[in-house]
Amino acid sequence: MGGMIAQVLAAQFAQRVLSLTSIMSSSGNPRLPLPSRKARQALLGRPPNPHDVESVVNHLVQVFGVIGSPAYPEPEASMRERVRRNVKRAYDPAGTRHQLLAVISSGDRRALLRRITAPTLVIHGRADPLVPLAAGQDTAANVPGAKLLVIDGMGHDLPSPLLPRLAAAVMAHCSAAAS
Repeated sequence: MGGMIAQVLAAQFAQRVLSLTSIMSSSGNPRLPLPSRKARQALLGRPPNPHDVESVVNHLVQVFGVIGSPAYPEPEASMRERVRRNVKRAYDPAGTRHQLLAVISSGDRRALLRRITAPTLVIHGRADPLVPLAAGQDTAANVPGAKLLVIDGMGHDLPSPLLPRLAAAVMAHCSAAAS
């Protein structure tokens, strides 16, 4: 959802945006492929007991296992610990539902994307089962002059082994825009 918010900001408040990086996002084009069936089921599933931390952790570990990067799987123990910290910090099932509804109701932003004037980098994983690669390609095709960076083996997450590459791409993009 962050990519969608950034797209709207860049289109409607161009004077406040020096550059845009859209990662794992979409144009909202209704003709784009849907998430894989497995990703939809995982995302729409619920933990058996949403009031029990371990039940929520188990559920989210399963979700991230489905939507994550197949070429860069996170060891289960570290994923479980990261998810546990996040659940203890800020788990809000209603917030998750609201976010999903906001994504669904955001609609087709292609006309809005054509108004973006900031230099734009679109990053997308080739193996994203939640927001298929076609969504990133369509986003880049609708932002004038956008550059598309496709990462082989990346799903709908930011795997640790890719962080240096992703950071370098974003830093180079931002530096070029600031010049």
